[in-house]
Amino acid sequence: MALHQKDKIRDNLLDDIYASQDLSVSMPKYKFPEQEQNPRHVYQIVHDELMLDGNSRQNLATFCSTWVEPEVHKLMDECIDKNMIDKDEYPQTAELEGRCVHMLADLWNSPDAKNTLGCSTTGSSEAAMLGGLAMKWRWRDKMKAAGKPTDKPNLICGPVQICWHKFAKYWDVELREVPMEDDRLILNADEVLKRCDENTIGVVPTLGVTFTCQYEPVKEIADALDALQEKTGLNIPMHIDGASGGFIAPFNEPDLAWDFRIERVKSINASGHKFGLAPLGVGWVVWRDKEDLPDDLIFWVNYLGDNIPTFALNFSRPGGQIIAQYYNFLRLGKEGYRKIHEACYSTAAYIADEIEKLGPFEIIYNGRGGIPALCWSLKKDTNPGYTLYDLADKLRSRGWQVPAYSMPANRTDLVIQRILVRHGVSKDLGDLLINDIRRCLDYFKDNPVNKALSEKDAGGYKH
Repeated sequence: MALHQKDKIRDNLLDDIYASQDLSVSMPKYKFPEQEQNPRHVYQIVHDELMLDGNSRQNLATFCSTWVEPEVHKLMDECIDKNMIDKDEYPQTAELEGRCVHMLADLWNSPDAKNTLGCSTTGSSEAAMLGGLAMKWRWRDKMKAAGKPTDKPNLICGPVQICWHKFAKYWDVELREVPMEDDRLILNADEVLKRCDENTIGVVPTLGVTFTCQYEPVKEIADALDALQEKTGLNIPMHIDGASGGFIAPFNEPDLAWDFRIERVKSINASGHKFGLAPLGVGWVVWRDKEDLPDDLIFWVNYLGDNIPTFALNFSRPGGQIIAQYYNFLRLGKEGYRKIHEACYSTAAYIADEIEKLGPFEIIYNGRGGIPALCWSLKKDTNPGYTLYDLADKLRSRGWQVPAYSMPANRTDLVIQRILVRHGVSKDLGDLLINDIRRCLDYFKDNPVNKALSEKDAGGYKH
C-alpha cells in the first residue's frame, strides 16, 4: 500500500481505547441506547465499572464458592448455551444431572440410591422450598384421608435462613421458629416437642446454622420424635437443611448420623455452589424414597421435543453449573473433598484462636463441631469505644467483608461477627486478616468512635 493511501483507512485503525470518541462521553445508564457501539468499547466500560465491586476472595461473609479450577471455567464456557430444562435437546446434560442426584443419594445413605428421586435447582433456597412443598402435600393427603381440616399447617425449625420464612409466607404455613434463649443459640429436641401437634408438616434441623455455623442435633431430635410417636401416634417427618453441611459432614464426619440413615429424614437440600465447590447457582434436593415426593407435584411438559417430567420453581436455567458439579464429583471424590474441607477447618480454627488472643473478643463458635467458620462477640461488661459494626466498617477499608449483625429473637441484644472459611481462604490469607484486625484495634485505641457508648448502642456487650 502506498504511503499516501494510509490516511484513507485511518478511521479503521485500532486506536488506544481511551482515545476513542465512544469513551470520551458517558454512555446512557438508565435509558435504552439509540445506537449500537463498538463491542471492545462497551466491554471496557462494563469491565471498568465492575472494578468498583468488592474482591470476592476477601468476602468472608459469603458461603458461596469464590474459586474454581481452570477446567471448570472451560466447561462453563462450553455450556453457556445449554438450557437445563430442555432435556430432549441436551440429553447428556440431563443424564449428568441424574447421575449427580444418585451420587448424592448414595453419599447421603439413601436406602435405594439408584431409584430415588431428586433434582438440581438454582440454589439451596429453591431446593428447601421443594422439600417443604413435598412435606405439606404429604401432610395434607394424610389429613384428608383422616377427614380432618387442612387449613392450619405448621413447620418447626430453629433460627433459619430467610428461605424458610419465604416458604412459610408463600405457601401459607405457620412457621414455628424456635427463638434463641440465653446460651442456647440452636434448635434442640425439647424445644421441638413443645411445638408439635397434628398440624405439624415437618421439623427442619439445619446442618450449619446461618448465624453461628453450628450443626443442630439431628439424631437427638429424631429420637425425641420417635418417642413422641410411640406415646401419641404423631408421625412427624424431618427435612434436613444441609445447605452447607450436606457437602461437608459426609466427608469430614462420616459417622455423624444426620442423613437418610435416620428413617424419619425424608428429604435433604444442599447447595452445590457453597461447600459443593461448584460455581454459582446450583442446589440439590433428594428424597429418601420415591414415595416421599407426591406424584401430583411433578409436571409433564411435551413441547420441548419429548414428554419431560419437571418439579422446580424455575423453568429455563443454565446447565453449566450442573456440569461443573459433576466434574467436581469425578475430580475430587470423597478424598479430595475431605482434604479441601480439612484445610478449611484448620484455617478456621487457627483464625479463631488468633482472634481470641487479641483480647476484646469472646469466641462463640471456633470452627469445631459445625462448618468451617467462626464467629465472635465483644466480651461482656466491656466498652472499648467501638462496636463490631465499627470494626466491620473499618475492615472494609482494606477490602475485607466481615459482617457484624444482631442475632434473631430472643437474642437481638447479642451482636456478633462471622467469618466463612471457604475453599481458597488460606492460612496466609487468614494472617493478613488478623494483622488488619490488629491495625483496626490500634486505630480505635487512639481514635475511639464513642467513649461512652451505651450497652445497647455498643453492639450487645452483655450477653
